[in-house]
Amino acid sequence: KALALQHLQQGGKALAIGRESNPETLWNNPALYPMIFPWLFPYGLGGLSLSFHKSKISDNTRKHLMLMYYDKRFQLDETFALIAFNHEQIKSATTSGFLMTKRSNFSSIISRLFSLNCDILNDIVYRLHSGQMVSPVSEGEKECFQLMRDLDIIGRDVKGSLTSKRHMRNEIWSLITFKGAPSWYITLSPSDEKHPICLYYADTNEKFEPEILSQSVRRRLVSSNPVAGARFFHLMVSMFIKHVLGHQLSSDNGIDCQYPRGFYGKTEAYYGTVEQ
Repeated sequence: KALALQHLQQGGKALAIGRESNPETLWNNPALYPMIFPWLFPYGLGGLSLSFHKSKISDNTRKHLMLMYYDKRFQLDETFALIAFNHEQIKSATTSGFLMTKRSNFSSIISRLFSLNCDILNDIVYRLHSGQMVSPVSEGEKECFQLMRDLDIIGRDVKGSLTSKRHMRNEIWSLITFKGAPSWYITLSPSDEKHPICLYYADTNEKFEPEILSQSVRRRLVSSNPVAGARFFHLMVSMFIKHVLGHQLSSDNGIDCQYPRGFYGKTEAYYGTVEQ
């Protein structure tokens, strides 16, 4: 902020970004990303939802390819990965979100929704948002709370949603029912800023040289490239499952690599999650 103020006080110029009266849509808009990131798309081309990509390659695959671009411009951008992920979450919540309730409430839930007092509901939302403890007192508040108890918001394909966690919990219980209780609980925390593979992923040099970097340089490299940290974590977990657990996995060339036993014996099954 101090540098920006000094720049303006010395007569420096600033670029004003205008906007249209109507917001841009996230759906089928090839010009959206070139407009948001003109420094990443200098020719105004190469966005998402292109007509010749329809039914051939998805937007998520295109984002993956952009993040793996050879010069790492998309990886090193401070906002591209976050905005791309937010757009994916918004689209998933819009297309796969719906309300669910018990069958016994089908006949009454619609009339209760139409007769709900929106002013009371907005007041409850405001008080909850401000951190207050809200207990229903009036009849209108009790109706709002009872309606929230009877309705369940489902986000089937939204990553990190309560529904996705519920599905994972069901998978874990199904696996326990099929294979039995787990024998080992293993927590794996790879140190990205100390591993040369992650530092190579984060750096822009094509040739790997085993240089001993200072701690500040290593932290700066890893923190400026979250894609490198994600790739490194995926590599470490995959290698752990393949070599330490000895579980059967398909290699990159399509040939199954099977080890009879891992470090903990023969692995019948495993289930892994990432902490949030």
